[in-house]
Amino acid sequence: MSEAPLISIVDDDALARDGIRELVESLGYNAVTFKSAEHFLESGLVADTACLISDVQMPGLNGLELQEALRSRGYSIPVILITAYANEKNRTRAFDNGAIGFLSKPFNEQAVIKCLTAAINSR
Repeated sequence: MSEAPLISIVDDDALARDGIRELVESLGYNAVTFKSAEHFLESGLVADTACLISDVQMPGLNGLELQEALRSRGYSIPVILITAYANEKNRTRAFDNGAIGFLSKPFNEQAVIKCLTAAINSR
């Protein structure tokens, strides 16, 4: 039996991070959280990440910039972006860069599950 996929969660809001982590772990995945995009990029876990769930609006590197940084470094990690400030410009940018999902906060747990399933199946 193989080890459960690693899902990395990046959000500057501790409550949001913990809530998403609990959901991800309840689905049988391994989860690790980061308070910033920079912490994730420096973690040494980028290559082990099966799917990234990231907030869009964060201090420093935002979620869209993180997605682009990963692509520019040669990583093809499926990305699910979440935001409390959804707009069509950011949604288009996310999907143009290969996002699996772009969810508005508060998000429906079933939408996250659907996106995670698609992300894991795409690997």
